[in-house]
Amino acid sequence: MQKTILILAILFYPLIAGEPSQAKVINLTQKGEKIAKSLCDTQQLPDATGTIDGLIEKIKKSQACPPLAKDKLEAVAYYLSNGSMKEVKGHLHVPEDAKCPVCGMFVAKYPKWAASITYEGKTYYFDGVKDMMKYYIFDGNFPFDRGSITEMKVTDYYSLEAIDAREAFYVYDANVYGPMGRELIPFKTREAAEIFKADHQGKKILRFDEITDAMVMALDGL
Repeated sequence: MQKTILILAILFYPLIAGEPSQAKVINLTQKGEKIAKSLCDTQQLPDATGTIDGLIEKIKKSQACPPLAKDKLEAVAYYLSNGSMKEVKGHLHVPEDAKCPVCGMFVAKYPKWAASITYEGKTYYFDGVKDMMKYYIFDGNFPFDRGSITEMKVTDYYSLEAIDAREAFYVYDANVYGPMGRELIPFKTREAAEIFKADHQGKKILRFDEITDAMVMALDGL
């Protein structure tokens, strides 16, 4: 009973904590794309790393946009963080109608964070490694035969290439947030993970089998 309560708290923590709902994130991202493409020099916009507040400051400093109201700046920041990805060789193709089975978000809106699990002939898509690991670890809430998994993919943060989830290196709890907040950020090589960890205040680097239920819960403040 206690485990069930904890898992439900994990799934609904963003609503409890007052973090942006999935509907708000999607709305802000779409609004930000329209603002960026109509009012800003998109070539001058900063790279999409850091928190939303940090991105707002970077947008201001870049002078890529005319003076914008706070809500418009926030929208552009969400677009930079979660917006459309250019075609990348080897990226994880996500169907437009695919919803994350953990949080219900449309995963195609967040291609830079996409992950997937394939078993029994069907592929399930996630808007980040954290939700993928919830689906994988919490078998009471998501019952299926883990032994039937034929493929698990995550998106390398730098190259946007789809890589084997079991072979990746994960930076835990850095200052770069995904669509669902604090994350496990995947990399193809330890060297890339080390660079990112140093640049973005990551807590540690983990391999797939080192990720525990407690770590996943902690990312949601539990």
